[in-house]
Amino acid sequence: MSWWPFENKKTVKTDFVKAFLEKASKPIPSIRSLDQLNFVVLDTETTGLNPEEDFILSFGAVKIEKGKILVHTACEWYPTSPKSGGETAKIHGLVSREEEIELEVFVKKLLPYLDQSILVGHHLGFDLQMLKKACKPFGLEKFPNPVLDTMNFAVRLEYGPQIDWHRIKKEEYSLDSLCERYGIAKDDRHTAAGDAFLTAQLLLKLLKVAESKGIENFGQLMR
Repeated sequence: MSWWPFENKKTVKTDFVKAFLEKASKPIPSIRSLDQLNFVVLDTETTGLNPEEDFILSFGAVKIEKGKILVHTACEWYPTSPKSGGETAKIHGLVSREEEIELEVFVKKLLPYLDQSILVGHHLGFDLQMLKKACKPFGLEKFPNPVLDTMNFAVRLEYGPQIDWHRIKKEEYSLDSLCERYGIAKDDRHTAAGDAFLTAQLLLKLLKVAESKGIENFGQLMR
């Protein structure tokens, strides 16, 4: 019998997933200005880098509204995991976690927190894969929210919309490199909450650059 309690069960949308999908699926008007957009900037620390075999150890996030980081909204949650940090513990330091919460409790906290916001992260695709894995047992197959990856956004702003990715030195667009380039102090690095806060600061810097390049609303931002 597997530790993962939902592995062989048919997934049915729970009421809290249905409520989330109903709200989060509402489209954002393309003319809404950048300073009127709501963002959730997030990060995960995991047991490894294989979404099929690994699990979330911690989730950190903070919200941005009206162009400001809402520090009081910052969170860091620790869903239960069948695996320990292993080699990744050397990076994030999560050897033991005293405030673990059951997976269902985590998802019930996560979805209302995400709400209708634009989801933001650095290398966001991996984080979303891990979050979808956590949510799938409760009937959520994908997040309907718009998404914005700060690495891709930074490259786009420097190279334009027609990007030749063969020209890109990806190490120059790591979170560390971009924080150095934009003068962001790298405090609390390699914790989910710390990396989310760094990414939120980076996003605000990038949005200022975007405005200087004529990107003024949601439609232009997501183009």
